[in-house]
Amino acid sequence: MSADHHAGHDHGSHDHGSHGSGHGHGHDHTHLDWAELAPLLTVQAETQSPLYAAAAAWLASLLPAGPVRRVLDVGSGPGVVTALLAEAFPEAEVVAVDATPELLALARERAEARGLGDRVGTLRAELPGDFGSLGTADLIFASNSLHHIGDQRAAIASFAGLLNPGGVLALAEGGLPERHLPWNQGVGRPGLEARLDAAHAEWFGEMRASLPDSKEEIDDWAALLTGAGLDPSGTRSFLADVPAPLSDAVRGQVVAHYERLRDGFGDRLPEEDRAAVERLLDPAEPLSLHRRPDVFLLLARTVHTARKP
Repeated sequence: MSADHHAGHDHGSHDHGSHGSGHGHGHDHTHLDWAELAPLLTVQAETQSPLYAAAAAWLASLLPAGPVRRVLDVGSGPGVVTALLAEAFPEAEVVAVDATPELLALARERAEARGLGDRVGTLRAELPGDFGSLGTADLIFASNSLHHIGDQRAAIASFAGLLNPGGVLALAEGGLPERHLPWNQGVGRPGLEARLDAAHAEWFGEMRASLPDSKEEIDDWAALLTGAGLDPSGTRSFLADVPAPLSDAVRGQVVAHYERLRDGFGDRLPEEDRAAVERLLDPAEPLSLHRRPDVFLLLARTVHTARKP
């Protein structure tokens, strides 16, 4: 399983890379170096921390803190959300699950720095093959990672099998794509980001089809959760809203996002849009992402939950 390290690889929120574990199916179907991406993944997750903190607080309202003894953060990436879950469930052991050792090391460092080291553990696992190594849990949180497993229905059933009675499975899948620019961005034709979304949707479908044991499945998460013997317990969306002017760190994240779009599937774009992306990435261009004052970050993540009877 290649997870997307909690924030970043967005197709209506299918992340470009910030909550992770695994193969790393890149835009060009090549292996993503999650360790190399670690700084970007960390900034992405930190930028979206208010969103995930709100999601963690909501999950805590669904699960009385006392009975929650073990939490799995599947596809933890650098552990930003792992720490938030540990803070939301102060009685629980929280385990960061990822396939990349360098990211698990960052998760450990973050937990230690926040005084959570005695309750946060790490587990290297590659899914779906390593489901048996995860152990049972009262809460399983999987953010933007399930869509990197070919047979999503089987994966949900495996997660359900790990839940203790009364436990909750929370899937962060879907939402709204990132937006960074006004509709008329002054570079190329207006509406560039919508056309980037369309190119990414095409890539995403090909990525899904290429996964081992890939099965065509309607993304009806409530139905899939019910099919696994779980009782849906609510769906909510959470907003990340970072208005202009951006800090240098968030601006750098937006630039990196566009660089990955260009490198990953820029060849799918018409020539005019490819040229517009190049101008947006040119530090010498007055209207580039590096210099323009109106760049912002806006996105939504949706969390679907279900409880084991």
